[in-house]
Amino acid sequence: MAGRYDSNPFAEDDVNPFAHNTGSVAPASNSRLSPLPPEPADFYNTVDIPLDSNSKDLKKKEKELQAKEAELNKREKELKRKEEAAAQAGIVLDEKNWPPFFPIIHHDITNEIPIHSQRMQYLAFASYLGVVACLFWNIIAVSAAWIKGEGVKIWFLAIIYFLAGVPGGYVLWYRPLYNAMRTESALKFGWFFMFYALHIAFVVYAAVAPPIFFKGKSLTGILPAIDVIGDHIIVGIFYFIGFGFFCIEALVSIWVIQQVYMYFRGSGKAAEMRREAARGAMRAAF
Repeated sequence: MAGRYDSNPFAEDDVNPFAHNTGSVAPASNSRLSPLPPEPADFYNTVDIPLDSNSKDLKKKEKELQAKEAELNKREKELKRKEEAAAQAGIVLDEKNWPPFFPIIHHDITNEIPIHSQRMQYLAFASYLGVVACLFWNIIAVSAAWIKGEGVKIWFLAIIYFLAGVPGGYVLWYRPLYNAMRTESALKFGWFFMFYALHIAFVVYAAVAPPIFFKGKSLTGILPAIDVIGDHIIVGIFYFIGFGFFCIEALVSIWVIQQVYMYFRGSGKAAEMRREAARGAMRAAF
């Protein structure tokens, strides 16, 4: 039985995997990869970047930006100082916001006019836009008359009426009324009444257009319309339309001045204006 256990089943076989085998296994040297080609001599050379010139440019730009920033800060402080001085003096700096597509004036009835006066202010604004429309249509009608042989002089006069009437109406009577409603200034109310009366007189005159002060056919009144329609029907129709526009503008203007005057009397501004006039007369006398 001893021979039964002679061999050790856990014994490792004496096998050398690195031993040379003369059999069919190929030599290990045949499986080697071919070596890479040598690298060029300047492969690891770095590119020289002129750091000094770049740093000088950066410093120069930085100084320019700092100078611009200082200039902007200076302007901002100056503007803020002017705004504070204007606010202390009671001067309101208005931002242009109308018309929305090309702002040329400041106009904000909703936020700056008292609620009880907004309807009246809107009607006054409609009166201003009405005279703009009347003078613009006047140019169209007079241009048609000029084309039909009425002469170029009436066309130039129509252009002058428009260029003088549109900014003149805004500066002389609409803007004073707007400021009077906003600040409750009796003096500005008086300015409005004076120039708005002249506005009404001009509109009534234009609706009739007698050939007294101006060349008659330069305004689309009733008299030029009757005169023109006999020779040129289409031009006469244009003049009658202009006559209708001036009539509507005259009626609206008369209604506006009545409403403003009633508000002026009811708010006590009339008495205040009389007191201011009396004080001014006394100061002038002394």
